[in-house]
Amino acid sequence: MRIGLHALGIGTGANRDVIDAVARRAERRGFATLWSGEHVVMVDEQASRYPYAADGKIAVPADADWLDPTVTLSFAAAATSTIRLATGVCLLPEHNPVIMAKQLASLDHLSGGRLTAGVGIGWSREEFDALGIPFERRGARTARYAEAMRTLWRDDPATYSSEFVSFDAIRVRPAPSRGSIPIVVGGNSDNALRRVADWGDGWYGFNLDDVDAVAERMHRITEMCASAGRSADELAVAVALRSPSVADIEPLAALGVTELVIVDAPPADAGEAVEWVDGLAAEWIR
Repeated sequence: MRIGLHALGIGTGANRDVIDAVARRAERRGFATLWSGEHVVMVDEQASRYPYAADGKIAVPADADWLDPTVTLSFAAAATSTIRLATGVCLLPEHNPVIMAKQLASLDHLSGGRLTAGVGIGWSREEFDALGIPFERRGARTARYAEAMRTLWRDDPATYSSEFVSFDAIRVRPAPSRGSIPIVVGGNSDNALRRVADWGDGWYGFNLDDVDAVAERMHRITEMCASAGRSADELAVAVALRSPSVADIEPLAALGVTELVIVDAPPADAGEAVEWVDGLAAEWIR
């Protein structure tokens, strides 16, 4: 079981010195992956329901700093050499997929092939409205965008046509270091798991209640993969729990989870952030 850390890019984790300190120390202490999530827009009065909390409210205040994850991970990549990097998650339907393919491939190229692209469809209608992007059918848009990005990473020149994006004989370089970039799908709903089974390279389950909740979702993924003609064993599975315990590691591994992601916020002081990573490593890294 790998242990990942979801701590960079938001609030105290948006400070350059803290990013450097956490990234370097996490790599040294054996964490597998640095995860960084995304919101382009936050609003003070949120009518949309946040799906990862019982009260439907996101815990991050609207006025918190929230860095672009590809920029955050670029700084983390420059400070490290081996730890993996993952967007967790990038809200793909909010972006032009040609530009996003370029940004992700650039980060993957400069990091030496260490990137995983975690993507989600988004939940905030207010955010989509501010960006001028339709909230409806964002799931279908995400699927086509992911397909288009894989085409750009695979073919040179690349041609693709769908309802949401089309291009003809274009070159978008650099190519990813290893030919493509794994795309894992975030979200806990049945619709999200269907995307995992239909076209994802893996699943990022976020803020799940406990091991039993993971087991139920993994069972659904297995069923959906079977219906899609593939095996769930080929998926990379990362999960974050609301209140994780070291005792969860063994049962999660038995379910097929490949990475447990610890979600926390570092101290604002870089020196204290190093000690904070050491404390997490002492608890979680075996």
